[in-house]
Amino acid sequence: MSRHDELGEFTDFVTGYQGKMVRLAELLSGDRGRAEGLAQDGFAKAYAAWDIRGGDPAAYVRRCIINANTDWWRRRVRFEQPSPQVPEVFAHVDPAAASAARDLVLRALAKLTSRERAVLALRFYLDLSELQIARELGISPGTVKSATSRALAKLRADAELRSEVAS
Repeated sequence: MSRHDELGEFTDFVTGYQGKMVRLAELLSGDRGRAEGLAQDGFAKAYAAWDIRGGDPAAYVRRCIINANTDWWRRRVRFEQPSPQVPEVFAHVDPAAASAARDLVLRALAKLTSRERAVLALRFYLDLSELQIARELGISPGTVKSATSRALAKLRADAELRSEVAS
């Protein structure tokens, strides 16, 4: 296959999966801007390995996104310093995220661990099976089940979500 053909094939791949990958990254990170960067980095890594790829390129990009997001959270936790004063918080208006329910869900997801967010996003957004999720994350199917159960229990117990559902 010529490089031109590979480029066309890759372009078709990106066109077909870009929206899903950005949405997955947004569910994981809670931030549209960071999500676009995570997806772009995942596609860039896939492009670099396009001629030697094997298997499912979408799974490769998903894994890149999940790993990059996990790394970001780890760095953030390690380098974040508490401030003696509470900073003034300004609402960031994201035109793509006008829905209050969406914001509420993203806040609730942010309270979960990185693994729990990844499991829920892969299960309920991308509709992957427990076995597929286990392969994607490099964990056992039992760990997928327990992480899903714990994450859903945390979401059910979230007072902010419960009050919104009740109203």
